[in-house]
Amino acid sequence: MIAKYKERKIIGGVYAIKNGVTGRSLLISAQDLQGSKNRFEFAQKTGGCVHPRLKDDWEVYGGKAFSLEILEELEKMETQTPDEFIEDIKVLAELWLEKYDPVELYG
Repeated sequence: MIAKYKERKIIGGVYAIKNGVTGRSLLISAQDLQGSKNRFEFAQKTGGCVHPRLKDDWEVYGGKAFSLEILEELEKMETQTPDEFIEDIKVLAELWLEKYDPVELYG
């Protein structure tokens, strides 16, 4: 099992948590998109807020008002170091931030 875990594909990238009521989004980059998705779904089920920047709206509208959308995935290559992978994800996040109007984003 440990060997399988170490051999799994590592998929990072950028995702948005969107408020379906206000239309605002929080863009987040992550080294493990599946783990981020799991945390989001758990927060929705348990009523806990998934991110501090969303706290006020999460309390007002509830977790069901939010959705998670994966914007872009990036697979870690075997030749990449963890730091190189993190840097690539940061660059990807910056590119996505440029596509959004700041008014649409949680600050």
